[in-house]
Amino acid sequence: MLAFSQIAADQFLSWGWRVPFLLSIILVGIGLWIRLSILETPIFARLVAERRIERTPIVEVIKRQPKEIILSALARMAEQAPFYIFTAFVFAYGVGTLKVSRDFLLVAVLAASVLSFFTIPLSGHLSDRIGRRNMYMLGAVTTGVFGFIYFALLDSGSLALIFLAIFLAIFLAIFLALIPHDMMYGPQAAFIAESFTGRLRYSGASLGYQFASVIAGGPAPLIAAWLFAVYHSAYAIAGYILVCAILSLVAAALMKDYTGKDIAAEYA
Repeated sequence: MLAFSQIAADQFLSWGWRVPFLLSIILVGIGLWIRLSILETPIFARLVAERRIERTPIVEVIKRQPKEIILSALARMAEQAPFYIFTAFVFAYGVGTLKVSRDFLLVAVLAASVLSFFTIPLSGHLSDRIGRRNMYMLGAVTTGVFGFIYFALLDSGSLALIFLAIFLAIFLAIFLALIPHDMMYGPQAAFIAESFTGRLRYSGASLGYQFASVIAGGPAPLIAAWLFAVYHSAYAIAGYILVCAILSLVAAALMKDYTGKDIAAEYA
């Protein structure tokens, strides 16, 4: 995106953004190759061997575990909504309101993404030690507080502090070596998947995960733009992030934590 922002210049919004968008098909191919190369989980492999695969898993998981689907979706509110505000809405806000160049914002988000490459697995590793639910709830609390810090830094008018704000959206504090989004995203896959029985795990986790994209991730930039237009203050957006964090905090508290437990017997 940064490269084509330079190449397309004033034509970026008309055609420049389309090229990296189309090139992302390469990432789809890489993801498919990885998925086809890894083994199934031991629980699912055993279910296949015993011919206990559910024929209508989506219908069955909705009937048997609707609570887990809803809680999974709500638990992602604090991860999904702020992420798209920090990485998508920030371009409209930064360019339109703060009059900062698009390339400057791209570089800042890119730098934060590089850090996320390390902090996501780190957060997952830490969740193995302190518990997935504990780690997730800690991330939700941090996210709720950080929304106000983030916009305070953005509105400072200093280019250095604007860069720092975006950077800290994924790297909250150096001395903690953790960041709000990744503190939840690291343990999220295991935390959600372990909530569902083995025969319904893939469908249940997918429904909860994608439902969150509909209620949190997708509309977040639109809601942020609407809040700013109505209240003329970025702190209204920070309040929205706080509400999302509270919802995730409650949902995560209601989910079971199977960290370090053998779930094969109970959930096969």
